[in-house]
Amino acid sequence: MAKKLAVVAIGGNSLILDPKKVTVEDQYIAAAQTSKHIADMIEAGWDVAIGHGNGPQVGFILRRSELAAKYEGMHEVPLDVCGADSQGAIGYSIQQTLQNELIRRGIKKPVATIVTQVKVDKNDKAFQNPTKPIGGFMEEAEANKRQTELGWNMVEDAGRGWRRVVASPIPQEVVEIESVHTLINAGTVVITVGGGGIPVIDDGMGGCVGVAAVIDKDFASSLLARLIKADLFVISTAVEKVAINYGKPNEKWLDKMTLAEAKAYLAEGIHFAKGSMAPKIEAIIMYLENGGTEALITNPENIGRALKGETGTRVVKE
Repeated sequence: MAKKLAVVAIGGNSLILDPKKVTVEDQYIAAAQTSKHIADMIEAGWDVAIGHGNGPQVGFILRRSELAAKYEGMHEVPLDVCGADSQGAIGYSIQQTLQNELIRRGIKKPVATIVTQVKVDKNDKAFQNPTKPIGGFMEEAEANKRQTELGWNMVEDAGRGWRRVVASPIPQEVVEIESVHTLINAGTVVITVGGGGIPVIDDGMGGCVGVAAVIDKDFASSLLARLIKADLFVISTAVEKVAINYGKPNEKWLDKMTLAEAKAYLAEGIHFAKGSMAPKIEAIIMYLENGGTEALITNPENIGRALKGETGTRVVKE
């Protein structure tokens, strides 16, 4: 029987199990737990490509950069480079913990991370309306200085200070997709489009140049799933299932949704929070409308059970 291919999108917050435990060592322990569940998939016969978030981790990198820049001779790190840094570090923790888990199980299968650029349209309307806050808080005078000298977009954040905001454009192209294909065809577990990918735009000469933006990791993983023709798109998140009317007396947890139902629930605008579940549903809709077969939303510890149909929310075409 031919193996099936899945894309698994892991949330960056899933690598931080306790907000009081956020060190590199703590995140490594969390990655090891998630790797066990992915190893279960591989042991069950799946080929896997892994995408992941990086929100908290990029925030840490930016903060360290801001603090270091106060010392003579140190410089701040551009946002696209922070994304690349996080891809390498998170990819390292996942590939090492997953490789170790496979070795313990006697499974001979290589794991590799690709530092991945994802091309966006420089004319994407998101660039005219940046909304994604990044970096630390600062006083108004410092914010005005950075806006004037660096061209940053700054907003006041609920009385806590001023923060930089950047665009969150729609991913258009995975630059390293041929390398991803080559590795998957060779039987390698590939970790790619980390943090949504390093956002780049066309440089006008056929190449790419980095841009200050943040790409939604579920959108990027959805694009990846379409490009490699994955049989299953798994979004690993903080909840076991998806609910409609969440937190209300008529709350209902869903075992299954059709594409039409997912679109209808999303259109109602009351079921899925804009900053959490809504983009996951949108990413699944894009996947299913463009050749995808089936998607699954659940938390990491329930991936194995969800694959057996025992839990999770499945989303199918009809």
